[in-house]
Amino acid sequence: MRLIVHLIPKASANKIEGWAQDVQDQRVLRVKVTAVPEDGKANLALIKLLSKTFHVSKSRISLVRGTTSRIKELDIEIREEELERIISAGS
Repeated sequence: MRLIVHLIPKASANKIEGWAQDVQDQRVLRVKVTAVPEDGKANLALIKLLSKTFHVSKSRISLVRGTTSRIKELDIEIREEELERIISAGS
């Protein structure tokens, strides 16, 4: 499934905050990572966090768009129902 993420680098902890609305009224997942946004470190931290949280291998998550942007589009091999269940259980 496609997942839109608003990534916040240089945070105090790695954390999935939950769903939010962006300026185009699109649902995005807010995620904080401690990594800095240099040399793809924040992107790697994001993929690692999502992999651990959703119990999928890192190779099943790919960054489709937004390499240098805070808004990222990812393709993750997980059913939408499972993703929703995990995020709501963490809230």
